[in-house]
Amino acid sequence: MSEDGKYQVLVNDEEQYSLWPVGTELPAGWRAVGKQGSKDECMKYVDEVWTDMRPKSLRERMDNGAR
Repeated sequence: MSEDGKYQVLVNDEEQYSLWPVGTELPAGWRAVGKQGSKDECMKYVDEVWTDMRPKSLRERMDNGAR
């Protein structure tokens, strides 16, 4: 990752986030959330919205009392 490149924020079905260079093909299973900018700007956004690092499926199982 280049510090001076332009990035976009991606999310997958498990609600996990990642940064990806703007203008490159998105990896399978990921979609853009609409946030673009510098690496620092995108990381700040991810830090604000990704408050629970557990995958969605694990959160759902734990909320339903399953282990």
